[in-house]
Amino acid sequence: MENEPNNKEMPFLDHLEELRWNIIRSLIGIVVGVIVCLIFSDFILEFLKLPSKRLEPPLPLQFLRVQAIFIVKLEIGFFGGLILALPYVLAQIYKFVAPALLPQEKRYLIPVLAFATLLFLGGLAFAYVIILPFALEFFVGLATEDIKPDISIDQYIGFVLRLCFLFGIVFELPVVSFFLAQIGILTERFMRTYRRHAIIGIFVLAAVFTPPDPFTQVLLAIPLILLYEFSIFIVKAIEKRRARKELEEDQRYDDLLENS
Repeated sequence: MENEPNNKEMPFLDHLEELRWNIIRSLIGIVVGVIVCLIFSDFILEFLKLPSKRLEPPLPLQFLRVQAIFIVKLEIGFFGGLILALPYVLAQIYKFVAPALLPQEKRYLIPVLAFATLLFLGGLAFAYVIILPFALEFFVGLATEDIKPDISIDQYIGFVLRLCFLFGIVFELPVVSFFLAQIGILTERFMRTYRRHAIIGIFVLAAVFTPPDPFTQVLLAIPLILLYEFSIFIVKAIEKRRARKELEEDQRYDDLLENS
């Protein structure tokens, strides 16, 4: 039938075996991404240093430990590998979930996974292009004339990578809201009722996940609040589609009763 999944139901142990291979393939993809990023680590390092060079005057970077550059390249490889392998990991998630979905549900899964990838990359770009320059200029600008900035390269790269990766993750809020609304856990009324609580929670999370300064916390909290409002719009659209579908089903049922 049209509303039945294409594949027959798999035994539980077969599901576990399939999940195991999906995880193994995802880990292999991440390892390949890490290796590729390690090979091009010098190029990536120069790219990550660009915001520091655009300051007036440029921010001098140095390494204070013998193993500092080695640690920097490992961090670049790890975070870069995760980002590079993201589409492949999402494809593995699709392969595992797709057999259990109805045909109409499969139509939405690929666009949602693609949207999740774009949101994550958008979070990275937002942090790198907008947040990072403001943050660097603000922090460095706090120094007085007799205090010269003397930043170690491992601290700088660690700050850049974690800030960008954090924004990539928090930009996934609309996707999480989409899935929760699809299974009926999240509603528009709930999100609007607890909007103030959510805003307070956002600022608390921003304080936990960012350096202990109000400037960076606000920079993280503002896009989170905007994403929360966008998530309300997504949940509202899902509820409208569900209500319309239920109305059509009721109408078909009434027509069947009249014709019987």
